[in-house]
Amino acid sequence: MLMKTKKEPIGIERIAAVHFFLHDLNRTCDHYVNVLDFQEVAVSTPAFEIEHHARASVVEAGDVRFVLFEATEPRGETHQWLQRHPEGVGRVVFDVTDAERAFALLTERGATPVSGIQRRVVEGGLVSWFDIATAFGDTLFRFVQHEGRTPIMPNLQRLDTTGHVSNRFGITHIDHVTTNFLTMQPALAWMEQVMGFERFWNIDFHTQDVDRGNVHGSGLKSIVMHDPYSGLKFANNEPAQPNFHSSQIYLFYVDHRGAGIQHLALGVTDLIGAVNGMRERGGQFMPTPKTYYDMLPERLREIGVNHLEEELDVLRDMQILVDGQADRSYLLQIFMKEASGIFHDAEAGPVFIELLQRKGDLGFGGGNFRALFESIERQQQVEGRVPA
Repeated sequence: MLMKTKKEPIGIERIAAVHFFLHDLNRTCDHYVNVLDFQEVAVSTPAFEIEHHARASVVEAGDVRFVLFEATEPRGETHQWLQRHPEGVGRVVFDVTDAERAFALLTERGATPVSGIQRRVVEGGLVSWFDIATAFGDTLFRFVQHEGRTPIMPNLQRLDTTGHVSNRFGITHIDHVTTNFLTMQPALAWMEQVMGFERFWNIDFHTQDVDRGNVHGSGLKSIVMHDPYSGLKFANNEPAQPNFHSSQIYLFYVDHRGAGIQHLALGVTDLIGAVNGMRERGGQFMPTPKTYYDMLPERLREIGVNHLEEELDVLRDMQILVDGQADRSYLLQIFMKEASGIFHDAEAGPVFIELLQRKGDLGFGGGNFRALFESIERQQQVEGRVPA
């Protein structure tokens, strides 16, 4: 059997930012600032709005930066992207050690550049960057090289945030990015051959035992890819037979009008405290079935998690999910509602935020995939979109 040789790393250091393309910037900015306690750190200048045909706001918490774009006229990429999709993630931005080297490696492997390397002086320092098309639908990847402080985009004006304390919920970083496809094999091949990512984890399941003649329920296949040098992870899902068209992965594809990023997982230092605080501020989370907690003690014994620092009754009340692989190695996670549900607007899109706290476990909560899947399906049944 031929052994795969590791590809030379393209020098990714971290996810520097995520760009959201929006119809309504104000409501999304308010949500992140007032519910998740992000801090608004920059806004667009007239020069930015002329160049990009959009206005923008930058919000941050920990090492997480979201750049929010709202089109001001139909000539820009924000408007054009929103002609094809509801609101969602249009670009993922990576810090790299050397933009020229990354560009050379990626193009040599068959990447499709959207632009050549661009250079601008931003906040007193030289910044180099370029974009490539991806196998993630219309989502672009941007690679940025800079020195010192992470710069904002050219012609964005930093706000005076002196003395303002935010990020009370301990958001630390983007743990992983999850994308839904009708078929994920082309994207997996692209990540392997072009990006140099490797397979990290996989799962497949169905929510019903179809062998017993149950005609409802659906399933998924999920494969996580990671950059072995930076540790960045990308989870990728596709619907599974039977009842392919009832799968929430398929329904995301319909709602998003194509493949795209379903959710961003944000690491936090204290998930129980974060969920409590966000709920007090109006945060809305996907429900977890009572049966999940009825079965949880047995499931934890089966997977070898023999000790939790948290009380099960507290986790039940908070509807926080638990998974792990070995004693004292587990994770806690919860999923916020889709933007379309939060804002009661289908054009807000099906994207959502996951919050998780890792306590030694580096996996993806395989036992929780079913709980999330069933939770989304229940909401879709309430909405009359799939059979009850």
